[in-house]
Amino acid sequence: MKMDFFRKKTVADFKETSENSGLKKNLRAFDLALLGIGSVVGTGVFVATGQGAMLAGPAVIISFIIAAVTSALCALTYAELSTMFPVSGSTYSYSYVAFGEIVAWIIGWNLMLTYLVSGAAVASGWSGTLVGMLNSYGIVLPEMFTKSILAGGFIDLPAVLVTCFITWLLYVGVSESAKVNNIIVGIKVFVILLFIFLGLTNIKPQNYIPFSPYGMGGIMSATAVIFFAYIGFDAVSTAAEETKNPKRDVPLGLLICLVSVVILYIGVALALTGMIPFKSINVMNAIPDALSQIGINWGSTLVATGAVIGMISTLLVTLYGQVRIFMAMSRDGLLPKAFASINEKHGTPASCTLITGIVTCIIAGFFPLTVIIDLCNIGTLFAFIAVSAGIIVLRKTMPNIERKFRCPWVPVLPLLAIVFCLYITLNIPLVTWIRFAIWILAGVIVYFLYGAKHSRLNKNNAHVEE
Repeated sequence: MKMDFFRKKTVADFKETSENSGLKKNLRAFDLALLGIGSVVGTGVFVATGQGAMLAGPAVIISFIIAAVTSALCALTYAELSTMFPVSGSTYSYSYVAFGEIVAWIIGWNLMLTYLVSGAAVASGWSGTLVGMLNSYGIVLPEMFTKSILAGGFIDLPAVLVTCFITWLLYVGVSESAKVNNIIVGIKVFVILLFIFLGLTNIKPQNYIPFSPYGMGGIMSATAVIFFAYIGFDAVSTAAEETKNPKRDVPLGLLICLVSVVILYIGVALALTGMIPFKSINVMNAIPDALSQIGINWGSTLVATGAVIGMISTLLVTLYGQVRIFMAMSRDGLLPKAFASINEKHGTPASCTLITGIVTCIIAGFFPLTVIIDLCNIGTLFAFIAVSAGIIVLRKTMPNIERKFRCPWVPVLPLLAIVFCLYITLNIPLVTWIRFAIWILAGVIVYFLYGAKHSRLNKNNAHVEE
């Protein structure tokens, strides 16, 4: 059988896939916005802010602004593509129509890495925050069951249990998951706004001096770290196929999410670095500990509790996005059919959800993630680059297709997004690039051993030629 590795999907392919998916269409713009906020406002606020401040000092505020501008540019391109092709799969699906199958596979393979490692990182972060909160109450859990075997324990049991809970939520239905997510996001946003209020009313101007102790290098290094927090924009677009009116709701949900996230992140960074000297920040428990340091213990307890609750929504959206990407790739024949099977009772990709949950449990429970967390960033950045390039290509190759939302100033704006993303990747450690290259090589091997032979488009092409 002759195989065309660069065969592209068409609009008709997307329409057929969406109409025959079997997924329930229950989500609206507000749900999508909260899905995005649930993903973006989580580990980024409660963990990455402290990490970024140690690299950039108070200038981490600028790091958040750079990351926000980059994400805003990319969000506009996502908004246009999601109205053109309202299907699951996000960047993977968009790359399939813009660049062809093998490029789409590589992007999808990168997203697997990003979402699985990100989900495990959030679960581990949640576990650490929970353990810290319980310690403050005098409840000490044995390290054997709170640390991975490679970190001196046996299994990170809290991380495994919370992943199992989220997997069950996603198994029973996306609308039920969205309702839980909406409640959790409400709690999370409340405690973050409380922290910002308490922080801004207790600022000491001398803490901002020196504002940028490590210069532009420190600012960009911090940007590379905190960019992990912005993966939620991709997760929103993975929900397009389960949205009532995707051509209206997805762009609106993306934009609401973006504005909300920028306000919250910059507010937290401004308050945190103004309350206490940046060298005093407890990286693993930045926000609650900062309140404790200035004597607001009740606020610290409340915010810590909100962080434990809030990270659950981050994990929910991360696993949700991974499930939908697996499903999209399976429907195209690039992964086994089990990943695309829909449960008739719940209207969800049940098998794929269980597989994703199990893999995430294994990573979160048995492996320390500090050495691979940068892989989340590099995978996300390359996904953003693919989407931005896709906009430029599709404006040329599909100029007449309906676009309910049009990204402004094409090709200038997408090119700026690409430049910003590439610049951030230059500040990612060399060892991460090596690991990323190994992952890409493994993906190419899997494609030629399985995906290329089972590709639905290549099989259809062979039938046509016969």
